[in-house]
Amino acid sequence: MKEITVDSNPSEALLKKMGAVHWPTWEKEVSTFPWEFVTTETALILEGECEMTPEDGGPSTTFKAGDLVVFPVGFKGTWEVKKALKKRYKHNGGQFVKCFFNRLTRVMNFTKSLVK
Repeated sequence: MKEITVDSNPSEALLKKMGAVHWPTWEKEVSTFPWEFVTTETALILEGECEMTPEDGGPSTTFKAGDLVVFPVGFKGTWEVKKALKKRYKHNGGQFVKCFFNRLTRVMNFTKSLVK
């Protein structure tokens, strides 16, 4: 199974180039739940701390506020949200519908930022 990657110190230039400020947000309270990624998801963790344990018994990955995390398409595992989570995220590759609506949300957020 592909591994999750974590960049604990992404540069402002990289985040700007990626357009992270326009990505939709998602929040989750402290909890534990299974998940399968049907797209490749890139997430900027704004608040909280989590541990993701792969279904295949491999080593877990911990990430926290400030981290840029890439979850590969097809990754199956269990989220353990240790501190309430807030993240910005972008979907690429994988399930078309999920990617399409994520892209649409990013365009709408970008458009709103131009009008302000």
